[in-house]
Amino acid sequence: MNLSDSQTGGVGPRRVSAMEAVLAHLRGAIERGAYAIGDKLPSEAELCRTLEVSRPVLREALRALQTMGLTVSRAGRGTFVVADAVEDPTFGDYAAGDLLEVRRHVEIPVAGYAAVRRTPEDLDRLTRLLDRMERETDTAVWAAMDTLFHLAVAEAARNPVFRRVIEEIRDALARQSAFLNELGGRREQSDREHRAIVEAIAEGSEQGAVDAMTHHLERVETTLTAIVRPARTSTHDSPRAV
Repeated sequence: MNLSDSQTGGVGPRRVSAMEAVLAHLRGAIERGAYAIGDKLPSEAELCRTLEVSRPVLREALRALQTMGLTVSRAGRGTFVVADAVEDPTFGDYAAGDLLEVRRHVEIPVAGYAAVRRTPEDLDRLTRLLDRMERETDTAVWAAMDTLFHLAVAEAARNPVFRRVIEEIRDALARQSAFLNELGGRREQSDREHRAIVEAIAEGSEQGAVDAMTHHLERVETTLTAIVRPARTSTHDSPRAV
């Protein structure tokens, strides 16, 4: 079974990566009960051989399963199934739902404050960072810069408490960003949303910045929900168990 070049089942040209195909395959097997709660997944070597993918690709998929809360990795023992349905992914120390709730209550008003209080230096920092993000080709580097972007918006709000809050969730933001980009193809859309935020801040439009950040976080939530609870139109879409 070669999962290295798979086509998405829905409308649109985007092709799923090898990691996405492996993840969908293993997730489907867990949700259908082919691997029950408490079961140990086959070894990495066996899965690589059966699915015809490289070990780095497989390990990315296994990490995503763990983020989704379906498995746990036990050192020296392997990967074990701990749930048969995705409830709320965890990014670092924080559950996705908790993270989104805090972001809505903090980052939306922060964007508005930034539009009113930003300095020319703030605008220069945001613009240069966004330009770098739009040129960046490395996904991991882009995710790290994504957190710097949200920190820069908080800095432009001229309240050190806001920056401290974003600093606290910075690692979780980077993990969430990488997760959504890998599984939801969010990067180009995020760049456009970030550009709209910066433009509103540059114009000094408090409401415009609030609206742009609100839209950004709504799209993050929509993408996350689509990954966690994907539409299942037929049994044909689910791969058979290994």
